[in-house]
Amino acid sequence: MVQQVRVAIVGLGFGAEFIPIYQRHPDAQMTAICRRDRASLDEVGDAFGIEKRYTSFEELLADPDIDAVHINTPIPEHAEQSIRALKAGKHVACTVPMATSLDECEAIVDAAQASGRNYMMMETVVYSREFLFVQDLLRSGELGRIQFLRGSHQQAMAGWPGYWEGLPPMHYATHAVSPLLALAGHPAAAVSCVGSGRIDEGLIAKYGSPFAIESAHLRLADSDIAAEITRSLFNTAREYRESFDVYGSLKSFEWEQTQGSGFVVHVGEVPERIEVPDYADRLPEEIRSFTRHGVYDDENAHLSFIQGGGHGGSHPHLAHEFVSSIVQGRPAAIGAVTAANWTAVGIVAHDSAMSDGAWVDLPAFSLRDPV
Repeated sequence: MVQQVRVAIVGLGFGAEFIPIYQRHPDAQMTAICRRDRASLDEVGDAFGIEKRYTSFEELLADPDIDAVHINTPIPEHAEQSIRALKAGKHVACTVPMATSLDECEAIVDAAQASGRNYMMMETVVYSREFLFVQDLLRSGELGRIQFLRGSHQQAMAGWPGYWEGLPPMHYATHAVSPLLALAGHPAAAVSCVGSGRIDEGLIAKYGSPFAIESAHLRLADSDIAAEITRSLFNTAREYRESFDVYGSLKSFEWEQTQGSGFVVHVGEVPERIEVPDYADRLPEEIRSFTRHGVYDDENAHLSFIQGGGHGGSHPHLAHEFVSSIVQGRPAAIGAVTAANWTAVGIVAHDSAMSDGAWVDLPAFSLRDPV
């Protein structure tokens, strides 16, 4: 059994949020950081007292003193870097989405299984305090039987790095997909999606995707539950939102309509506004404070941080699960097959939208036994 996991973080924008978490985690060593730009690399390294600094990902992978790599680079690099790290014998944590194509998803699944190392997609929503609250309602039996699930992720991406421009909405859908499938306990088996509206002509050219909004229905494997997902990125007026609704036979949970308006639990036809508790007590004491604050200040916050403590307080929970899975010698909670299914939903959903809503089956590799 591993005593401490020596972690390297690759990508130090959003990725810097995790540095102090690993530094304080009792089972981790924050060993190295990697960024192409030397000046900004040194700025972060000096701020957090990290001696090992790499501008080369290849050189980082050659370092025998690194056990695990946490990847926070731009989306187009996720697949290649994950595969290279797994083949180099490193455990891998990677921010979402897993990849940008079905072939890449399958390649990561194969690389993870061949390497014997852990792969974990660091999907924030399923470790947010809101998700943990609803998960408790479900496990306790208070929700009763799940009857329907709905997810929504709407965001204005104007001004973000160039590779985002014109991105099909469903190609970045895991924040809306993951809570639904995790609560249902079944992978998605097939998707039908329709596109609606039209984005600016200058945005369409990059990916050939014209839709302002994509809306999908999911059939789940071996389940009578259906789910619905709404996703937008450009030319749609809506306050930032990552949300999910769960309709049960005894109780239902609905996300707040606007930030700060309050979450609602319905008992029969009676709604009740509720306060969602924090779940820092499920973490080692050394990292509990990170469910409520992080590296960024109010002037330099990632947009999603408006929902509290870095994606609903999820960051320390994610780091703890990744490290614990390695120390305990077990698969990570969001392993390669699960990550492939959650990511593939968005990829095939966009394919469906481009084919007038035709039902598209999820690939077989994303339906394997996740263990």
